[in-house]
Amino acid sequence: MKNIAQWAVEAMAAEGVDYGDARLRRTDREVIMTQNDTLRFVDNFTERGIGVRVLVKGRWGFVATPFLSKESVQQCVLKAVGIAKAAAVVNQEPIKLTQDKAAQGVFKTKIEKDPFDLPLGEKAALLIAAYEKMAAQKAIKRVMGRMYFRRMHQFFLSTEGADLENLVYTSAATYNATAVGQGDFQTRGLPEYPKNAGFEWIESQNIVEKAPEVAEDVMKKLGASRAPSGKTDLILMPSHLCLTIHESVGHPTELDRVLGWEANFAGTSFATPEKRNHFQYGSPLVNFVADNTLEGGLATWGNDDDGICGKRWQIIQDGLLVNYGTTRDTAHYIGDTESMGCNRADSYASQPINRIPNLSLMAGKDPLSLDELIADTEKGILIDGMGSFSIDQRRYNFQFGGDMFYEIKGGKITRPLKDVIYQAITPEFWNSCDAICDERFWEPYGVLNCGKGEPSQTQQMTHGSAPARFRNIDVGGAFNG
Repeated sequence: MKNIAQWAVEAMAAEGVDYGDARLRRTDREVIMTQNDTLRFVDNFTERGIGVRVLVKGRWGFVATPFLSKESVQQCVLKAVGIAKAAAVVNQEPIKLTQDKAAQGVFKTKIEKDPFDLPLGEKAALLIAAYEKMAAQKAIKRVMGRMYFRRMHQFFLSTEGADLENLVYTSAATYNATAVGQGDFQTRGLPEYPKNAGFEWIESQNIVEKAPEVAEDVMKKLGASRAPSGKTDLILMPSHLCLTIHESVGHPTELDRVLGWEANFAGTSFATPEKRNHFQYGSPLVNFVADNTLEGGLATWGNDDDGICGKRWQIIQDGLLVNYGTTRDTAHYIGDTESMGCNRADSYASQPINRIPNLSLMAGKDPLSLDELIADTEKGILIDGMGSFSIDQRRYNFQFGGDMFYEIKGGKITRPLKDVIYQAITPEFWNSCDAICDERFWEPYGVLNCGKGEPSQTQQMTHGSAPARFRNIDVGGAFNG
C-alpha cells in the first residue's frame, strides 16, 4: 500500500511544490446497538483512500480520492496544485510552516484482541447480559447499549522525507437505563470509558457486573429531590470533568480558534495570544498537560497529520495560561518555531485541522482521597457522569449538567438528587478549584464525538482528572423536557 502514497510524493516533486504530503488511510468502524434483549442496529463501515495536500505560493491545495490507481493519484496531485495556485491570487498573508524535522517510524496501538476478529454475537451478548441484570427492576423500561470499535491504518509520506505508518485501535462500550414511575422518568448510564486498545479493554471494564449498580442509581434518581437554586460547592468526578475540561479548556486553547480562523460549533476563544504567560486561567492548583504520548489516549496516534510525532507539554501551569494546541501552519503566529502536533483529519477525504490533544487536569500533589475530600466539604453536591451542556461563542459562559448527583452536608453524602445543572464563567470556575485528589484517583475518560469545522469533522481525545472541588458555584435544577 505504501507505494501508492509514494506515487503522490513523486508527482508533487515533479510539480515543484514548496511542500506536499500524502495520507493513505484505511478506516474500519463497527457500531453495535442493543435495546433491552434485542440487537437493534449494526453499522460496519470501511473506507479507503488517499488525501494529497500541497503548499504552492503560500496556499494550500487539497484533493482526495478512493481510486488508487497511479493515474488517479497523479491527477489528484495536479488538481491540488491547481487549487493552490488559484488560491494564491487572494491577497492574504502566505501560509508558513514550522521547520520541524521530518519523522520516520511505525506506531501501533498495543492490543491483545482485535475486536474486528470477534463474532458479532459475542460482543452484543455482553450488552444484552447487562440488561438482564437490570430487568428485575420493573420500573426500568428500557436499556440502550452501545459498543464502538475503530481501526485506522495510515501511511504518511511528505516531500520533506517524512515516512510514517500508524495502526490505531479504539474500543468503547456503554449502556443507558431509563426508569419510569412516581410521575417521573430518569436515566442513568454506565460512564463510557473509551480507550485506544483492543477488545481486552471492554472485558476488563466488567460492564455486566456493573449493571446492578447502574439500576440502583436510576431508581435512586426516580425518587430524588431537585437541588435548591443558589451557590454551593461542587465535587466533580473524572467521568463528569471530562466534558467540562473538553469544552472550557480544550476548545479555547486550540490555536486556530484563538486566532479567529475557526468559529463553527461555538467557535473562537477568549484565551487570546496576549494572555499567554500572563493570564490566571485557574487557581495555583490547576495544571493542564497535553500528552499525545499517553498510553491508550484517544489522540495517541504516534503522529499527527502534519507528520509531527506525539508530544507532551504544559498548557496551564500553576493556573497560568502558558501554551496552546498548535499545528505547523499556526505555531509561528505565537512566536513558536515548532508545532505541538495537533493537526488531525477524521478521514482520508478530510483536510486536517487543529484539534484538541489528550488534555488532562493533573492530580493533586498532596495525598487526598475522595472520602477525605467529601469529609472536608460542609455543604455541596457531588456530580458523576456527563449530561447536557452549553457554552457561548468565546468559550466563556457555560452551563453543565451531569448523570448522577448526591447532596453533601456536614462532610457526608446524605441523599441523591436529580436534574442538577451549574453555571459559571470559565476562568472564575477554574480559579474556584481549591482541592484535587491525588494520583491514586486519576482516571482518563475521553470524548469520541468532538465536532468541529465546516464541513464538519468528528474527532476523539482523552481528558483525565481526579475528583476535584470547586467553591461557591451557581447551581439550579433542570426539569425534564
